[in-house]
Amino acid sequence: MLLREATIYATVQTYGKRYTIEKMKLRAIGTQDYNTISKEEPFVPPWLFRHQDLINKLEYAKPVDQKRLINTLNYIHFTEGYFFAHFSHPKYEEGILLKAYPEPCTDDEVTCRWIEENAAKLNLENYRFQQLIIADGQSIILVPGRIKRMNPTGLTIQLPDSGYDICQRKVTRYICQDIQADIIQNGVLVNGILVDFSPLAFCVRILPESSSPFIWFNIEVPTIVHLRKGKHILFSGSCLCIRQMNDITGREIVLAPLENSITRFKKSKIRSPRHRLVPPPTITFNHPFFGRKIKREIYDISNSGFSVYENIKEGVLMPGMIIPELKIKYAGAFEMKCKAQVIYSREAEDNKFRCGLAILDMDIREFTKLTQILDQMTDHYNNISSKVDMDALWEFFFETGFIYPKKYNFIHSFRSDFKETYRKIYQENPEIARHFTYEKDGEIYGHIAMVRAYERAWMIHHFAAKPMDSKLTGFMVLKQIIHYLNGVYRLPSAKMDCVMTYFRPENRIIDRVFGGFARHLENPQGCSLDLFSYLILPKELHNRELPGNWGLRECTTIDLWKLELFYKYQSGGLLMDVLGLGKENSDHDSVEAIYSRQGFVRKLKAYSLTRDDDPVAFLIVNQSDLGFNLSELLNGIKIIVTDPEFLPWDILTIAISQLSDNYNTENIPLLIYPSEYTERQNIPFETQYQLWILNLPHYGTEYLEYMEKNFRMRFR
Repeated sequence: MLLREATIYATVQTYGKRYTIEKMKLRAIGTQDYNTISKEEPFVPPWLFRHQDLINKLEYAKPVDQKRLINTLNYIHFTEGYFFAHFSHPKYEEGILLKAYPEPCTDDEVTCRWIEENAAKLNLENYRFQQLIIADGQSIILVPGRIKRMNPTGLTIQLPDSGYDICQRKVTRYICQDIQADIIQNGVLVNGILVDFSPLAFCVRILPESSSPFIWFNIEVPTIVHLRKGKHILFSGSCLCIRQMNDITGREIVLAPLENSITRFKKSKIRSPRHRLVPPPTITFNHPFFGRKIKREIYDISNSGFSVYENIKEGVLMPGMIIPELKIKYAGAFEMKCKAQVIYSREAEDNKFRCGLAILDMDIREFTKLTQILDQMTDHYNNISSKVDMDALWEFFFETGFIYPKKYNFIHSFRSDFKETYRKIYQENPEIARHFTYEKDGEIYGHIAMVRAYERAWMIHHFAAKPMDSKLTGFMVLKQIIHYLNGVYRLPSAKMDCVMTYFRPENRIIDRVFGGFARHLENPQGCSLDLFSYLILPKELHNRELPGNWGLRECTTIDLWKLELFYKYQSGGLLMDVLGLGKENSDHDSVEAIYSRQGFVRKLKAYSLTRDDDPVAFLIVNQSDLGFNLSELLNGIKIIVTDPEFLPWDILTIAISQLSDNYNTENIPLLIYPSEYTERQNIPFETQYQLWILNLPHYGTEYLEYMEKNFRMRFR
């Protein structure tokens, strides 16, 4: 039996067009019940019963004993639901349906009252009572009782020894509320309301104002359907009309999705590994179409999605459907919220469907918790943003030489602030920073971290390792962070269009890991390398003045345009995308506001150094908490020299001194690009840094394949 063969249809006949439209909207939208209509409104006859064929199937029906009938009626009362009373017209052989609400039932009698006030105008004593009709999502029960009492407000029925379950649906149909439907076919748009839903098909009632355009629809041709709640899309896909019904109140159509799977993300040869956890996690969510709480057991899971099984009869997951808020629960102790979408639904054994869901968005801390659980299934020494023993961390940094003498000489004067910054990062787990450690018995053997450095870019830093038995701990934490990035960049809330890092070119292993891929790809818009000179300039106590034809100003729109032109010509890379200079950001979502809410500092401002009002260099002032990055790469001035021939070093140092009030330290770290400028000016520098930037959404998969091929890392 198809989905709506057992559906009870109704017709409302009216006197007056205006009232017809209002009544129809109330039925469709469900915003108000019929009993709220003013008594002065014209009389509206009841719904007509259009499924006499169901009565003819009583001989095949399944009996329902009186005890179950009473329990069902009490459940309807408890949930404030309703059933239908079926009467036959004394003259025209038409069946009519009246909505009724039951009183509590304790014996073989049930008293019910009419929901619709107009029932009193029907003179029901002239009609012949047929039966009560109880319809839920799975079945229709006919109760052929006997009237004991009836008045204008309701009636009392003597219940029979048994009723008849005349329809056991193969798939449960769920009544929906407040879901709008937009049906689009070849440029024609029709609006409607979602009436009921199952994963195999759903019914849409066409709104009156859309009835005329519907004549242009070809029901034999696929159409695009958007199901939404307000402005939020909950489903969008290609469907085919499998049935339509017309009556005086309008039109209803039944639509079936054409696809059993959708493609959400770019296909990759390397998928996040899936795990079957013991005990299995569960998901719970309120269904976006009909609001009922749904719970399913997870079959397998990765940090990008999971799959579940559900019975065909009780199915609720339709490919393409978006679940705005879903909770993943594990072992009764962990709960992670996410936004998810059903990607596929495939028939399996034992009358079940296997459904795959993708994680569309998730708070980065919740995502970290999920990834931590999964990573420890592979290697229990893996830790992601767990609370780190700070004494063990400092010992590790000094033991591995990560904090070497020259670096410590730079930071020792503000070590108290430095310690407090790291305590907050490693103990309070802010959303702006993630750290990955490889630990055994409380001792750290590998460490790597990343911070949200710019609006839509994160920076990898603090990569250090020491031997642990025969394990290459450096590659273990590197594998952790790459696996993490492969999942997290898909989350809009992470704001991770790019990932970046600074490294010294002489570090051959790191150069192979990062620089090797950039050279392999040969596409700076996919992965770029820019060489900077790094030096530390003593802060001057007094600002000097620039000569008359020189000036320093905040960058104008034209200045930033010239900077982009220069960088595109010089590098063609991703630095300008990362900096995001001149792009608008709301105060609530800006990286500066997010840092501030969590007790940290992050600021960025760009200045133009001009000669005769024409920019020759750009000074980008970065500010962060002291020690947030050990080399202060986020707490110094990035300088891009566009006309090196016309910029003497002493002029540049004057400009730097005028910006020195932004810093409380005795020295100001500088990153100068192109690095050739320092060589041309014979300026001594500490070291050189390669700035590596990867376009994650478009080339993250290629980077995983590169790492798997060249470093024998297994990500599958």
